[in-house]
Amino acid sequence: MGARQEGGGVSFGPRSLARLMPMHVAVGPDGRVASAGPTFLKLLDGISVQGMPVSDLLARRRPPGPVTLTGLRAHPELALPLVLAADPSVTFRALVVPTEEGGVFLNLSFGIGVTEAVRRHSLTVEDFAATDLTVEMLYLVEAKSAVMDELRSLNRRLQGAKLRAEEQALTDQLTGLRNRRALDLHMKALARMGPPFGLMHIDLDFFKQVNDSLGHAAGDHVLQTVAQILTDETRATDTAARVGGDEFVLLFPGLTDPAQLMRIAGRIIDRMGQPILFEGQPCRIAASIGVTVSEWYDPPIPDRMLSDADAALYESKRAGRSRATLCPRPAPGRGHSVARLRPARLLS
Repeated sequence: MGARQEGGGVSFGPRSLARLMPMHVAVGPDGRVASAGPTFLKLLDGISVQGMPVSDLLARRRPPGPVTLTGLRAHPELALPLVLAADPSVTFRALVVPTEEGGVFLNLSFGIGVTEAVRRHSLTVEDFAATDLTVEMLYLVEAKSAVMDELRSLNRRLQGAKLRAEEQALTDQLTGLRNRRALDLHMKALARMGPPFGLMHIDLDFFKQVNDSLGHAAGDHVLQTVAQILTDETRATDTAARVGGDEFVLLFPGLTDPAQLMRIAGRIIDRMGQPILFEGQPCRIAASIGVTVSEWYDPPIPDRMLSDADAALYESKRAGRSRATLCPRPAPGRGHSVARLRPARLLS
């Protein structure tokens, strides 16, 4: 039913009234609800409110208390703060218009609580009058939400890109192991905060011959295979780093038993002594290793430990390669000396 002319004015049927004021509540002179708009009914899950006392439906927000017809008629044209009697968290501002029959007409709005109401009750633009400024605010809220979602997505992508860039900066691109920068950072952290750790310096023997005879592609394949061997023979908490063309360093946090470190070195040497096939051709390399332990240093200075492990490594080479040399424990207050190093037998 649309608008109709009556005497000198215009009255509206239920459908027109619902469209113009979907949040209205009409109260008769007996204090009972005569009609209510569809959006208001949606807040009540569609229950029938016709004939219900208005005091059972609405309550005052400030000061708290029941709503009465007399109280409503005493505040014409004012935006009263009201709440749903059954759920005081749903708040309204109510424009009160007394009717000639002795009742009141309430036109409700959510005010600043509209965003929460929309979320809780799944309201859409269709639940508001087309001229209601709430619609404009909803568009702004949606636009802001879309912008914020895009900003959050952009931040996540930037953070992901930052993490990937940091990871790449610490990774040897050929082997996937840590690089020299990552090794330096980890050694400094271990030296500063612990725990004590073991260190191995590994150099590949006969690697140049592989490159010279079979080419750099074969050399790259060998390095990748070596990286896999080192990954297999270390724990997830250990660090395996490629620090030069065919040089590697292993860090073992919490592992300082020389015998156990030498057993690990022995397994690595045995596996690297096996031929590595590249396009059907065997690539033969060997490994020389120097081993030291942070507990032998006070303090454990990374450069000094690496230097001592390097000296032990070259003692392994001088002794015939394919072996590991353990740095001797220095006397208090004294450092290691290359002249004092002797190759240690691999423990099995």
